[in-house]
Amino acid sequence: QVQLVESGGGLVQAGGSLGLSCAASERTGMMGWFRQAPGKEREFVSAISWRGGSTKYADSVKGRFTISRDVAKNTMSIHMTNLKSADTAVYYCAASKLETWWSTFPSSTTTYDYWGQGTQVTVSS
Repeated sequence: QVQLVESGGGLVQAGGSLGLSCAASERTGMMGWFRQAPGKEREFVSAISWRGGSTKYADSVKGRFTISRDVAKNTMSIHMTNLKSADTAVYYCAASKLETWWSTFPSSTTTYDYWGQGTQVTVSS
């Protein structure tokens, strides 16, 4: 069973920047970030393919967030800029099995086989 551990969450002012990281216990296929705000469903943020050649972003974060991964280190990161109060949520790291390099549905939770415990991001206005 692949273990995913997120880090880097915290409190930041609106307009500020924050980086999140996800460390996997072993190699995985594509990876992604999702978030869930209180009282809302979990929503897609961004995804990256097995070697990082393909990426996808939710419209709400496009141009502000940048996803990346280091295959050799089994890590994935997301750099978030110009943060807004609407970005406040618990952010979850997700990963697919190694054989899933990319998906037609990178924004679907069912694409992913493993999930982290989540890290809180709070943006104060």
